[in-house]
Amino acid sequence: MVAQALSSLADNALLIAAIALIADLHGPDWMAPMMKWWFALAYVALAAFVGAFADAFPKGRVMFITNAIKVMGCLLMFSCQSLGLGDSQQLFMVFCAYTLVGIGAAAYSPAKYGIVTEMLPPELLVKGNSWIEGLTVLSIIAGTVLGGVLINPSVSDVLLTHAWTGQLVQTRTEAAILVIGVVYLLAAGSNLLIPLTNVRYPKQHTNPTRLVCDFIGYVKILWHDKIGQISLAVTTLFWGAGATLQFIVIEWGARHLGYRLDQASVLMGVAAAGTVAGSILAGRVPLKRALAVLPVGIAMGFAVMLMPMVSEPWAVYGVLLLIGGLSGFFVVPMNALLQHRGHVLLSAGHSIAVQNFNEQLNILLMLALYSLMLWMDLSINVIIIIFGLSVSALMLVFIHWNRLNHRANPGLENTIGQHGHGQALKH
Repeated sequence: MVAQALSSLADNALLIAAIALIADLHGPDWMAPMMKWWFALAYVALAAFVGAFADAFPKGRVMFITNAIKVMGCLLMFSCQSLGLGDSQQLFMVFCAYTLVGIGAAAYSPAKYGIVTEMLPPELLVKGNSWIEGLTVLSIIAGTVLGGVLINPSVSDVLLTHAWTGQLVQTRTEAAILVIGVVYLLAAGSNLLIPLTNVRYPKQHTNPTRLVCDFIGYVKILWHDKIGQISLAVTTLFWGAGATLQFIVIEWGARHLGYRLDQASVLMGVAAAGTVAGSILAGRVPLKRALAVLPVGIAMGFAVMLMPMVSEPWAVYGVLLLIGGLSGFFVVPMNALLQHRGHVLLSAGHSIAVQNFNEQLNILLMLALYSLMLWMDLSINVIIIIFGLSVSALMLVFIHWNRLNHRANPGLENTIGQHGHGQALKH
């Protein structure tokens, strides 16, 4: 949990630093979400391979290797301003650096979530996920706030003139990225302390064509499972919406509230604080009752549409806490349910890779649509209304889909919580 929290903290702080770097290089508004688009693309492109990689070695070792890749991306972003390149070339390097961090994150994810299913029985998965998601969201808060603090003029001035850091950095973003790099190193050190679970999987294939074909089969298995398909659809929507909402909040803070980037980053932290509270409450939901939280997703979409109606700080914070709380409460049981079904039908690494593939594919779609709306110069408040309505409408579709599944299979709930280990793969 410590390793995951530190790695996630650095990921989110680096995102804010990268956005600040794009602003310093006078990049257009649509460039920040497109940078995240390339980050998500790494998840999609590597989905067929990272599951096998995570299951081939002890999860702690996999997490250490992939954190090292993130450190390399951080170093590349750190060096782009010191090479004497033009603004456009530096912007390209920022894209490449953050994509490299995305490659590390894509390979890291099956290990960090897969180890939970190796350590815990099904009846404790929701509680375990509540802790993991709660700490992850806390790290999102801390990382987002840390990124905002590090680019704050008063803090960056201290870092630029300090005896230790002042000799290494010349700009506010270099100072911020240097501190973030230290956090990545701490995460890598924590990875080395993760104990062995002694779970062993069959020898993994190394032929790329075979891995892609197998992965397509894994995707079909999880989408054809009546429980897996609902939880997969919901988590896919949630993570796509969550990634887009990050950028919406920053743009909304700038256009609607007149905030600077470091101030708008605090708004993202407020929403994440609500997600922590929702995640903690969700820890009390039994795995067999996970599907009962689906209507909360509709409420979250409507809560998003309250954003254009508020401007006072207390109202702004209240709405963001509400959005975060609702999202945390409904995604934790869904995530636990999906991990359980994936572990029963596939394996820890492969099921998380399938989950990441679908979620990141949706992030690509939603961020592309958001960038398109920014390019079309739509009002941020109009974008928010479109976003909220879309989330609520899709959740209604998923609820109806779930009801149809239960009518066709009346005893469906009884299969939740059953033990199994890659049953579909064995067949």
